[in-house]
Amino acid sequence: MGSKNKLKRFAENESFKNVVQPTRDELIEKKFKQYGSWRKQVFKNSNPIVLELGCGKGEYTVNLAKLNPNKNFIGIDIKGARFWRGAKTSLEEKLSNVYFLRTQIELLNYVFKENEIDEIWLTFPDPQIKFQRRKHRLTNPKFLSIYKNILKSNGIIHLKTDSEFLHGYTLGLLESMSIKPIHSNHDVYKNLNVPKDVINIQTHYESIYLKENKKITYLSFSFHE
Repeated sequence: MGSKNKLKRFAENESFKNVVQPTRDELIEKKFKQYGSWRKQVFKNSNPIVLELGCGKGEYTVNLAKLNPNKNFIGIDIKGARFWRGAKTSLEEKLSNVYFLRTQIELLNYVFKENEIDEIWLTFPDPQIKFQRRKHRLTNPKFLSIYKNILKSNGIIHLKTDSEFLHGYTLGLLESMSIKPIHSNHDVYKNLNVPKDVINIQTHYESIYLKENKKITYLSFSFHE
């Protein structure tokens, strides 16, 4: 993407009513007014809140919102030029239950209050296979502790990926924490026992993976049964 296009998208994001872009200082200094008040201030309802972390273009966030009008969805990514597409589509289609947030995932504790979130989706995150990149895996212990803090006691984490490595790595972590998965499927399109939101939504890259005969895996779990 050219720099002119990026600048244009950044400018449009500033005008979109469904895009929230706090500064790092605003979060760290606890000046973020939506903290703990997403239902009341932003969505203006009491419906469950679902996050998609590393949402990219926002395809999954938007489609989850369409399939689940009684839930609120927030797509989160540090790259605003990416989720611009999802934000624009949501406005064009008048989806009132979708917002996009530009921030880093390690700052989520400054964005959401304890027990404020009902579900988290991780859709095709970079598996960060190299050992020295393990701190960037979105299911590493550091990130899991952040998710646990903002999730309700029965909150669910969904991991959908084409990476058997990340699936297995996460399973291993859960075992070490004595957490039994709710679902663990190694080929979602050959397994009937998966939630509809797993197979009814297919991203652009997912369709490419499937054409390459890559298996799509799915894992879900809760910190408290």
